[in-house]
Amino acid sequence: MAHSYLRFDFGADEEKAQQARHKLDGWRQAFRLDKKLQYKVDRPDSGAGETVSKPEPAPKAAPAEKSKGQAADKTKSKEAATKSRPPAAEKAAAAANGKVSLLVRLYFSSHEKLSEQRWLDRIPSEEPFKSASPRVIHHGDTEFETTDKQFETLA
Repeated sequence: MAHSYLRFDFGADEEKAQQARHKLDGWRQAFRLDKKLQYKVDRPDSGAGETVSKPEPAPKAAPAEKSKGQAADKTKSKEAATKSRPPAAEKAAAAANGKVSLLVRLYFSSHEKLSEQRWLDRIPSEEPFKSASPRVIHHGDTEFETTDKQFETLA
């Protein structure tokens, strides 16, 4: 099975990169593209990439004391836990101050050429991806090997 890569350079705009990542997650769930559409975020300045294949489970709040108003205590503790946790987008923005790029791998089988071509056309035409200078790298291109190695080395 041949695969293709899409490279998006967001520059220093971490918010756009997070919007793009969120949109890709939505497509993966909606169209059941778990193995066919994979992506990794590359931050060369920090030296560490971010693999975004599974969302992290949220930490659970401490159990509330048993009393007559136990249901009210549970809702209050859940609200307090969500307020104390910073949003993921803010954490990512604080972690990276430099260049952010998104590397997307489309991995369709040989009989799904039409589906692959539709995704290659659709993804760069959507809003968060338009402004990120999209580049399509096919299997036969000269920079395919380096892109493939880069994708595999990103954590």
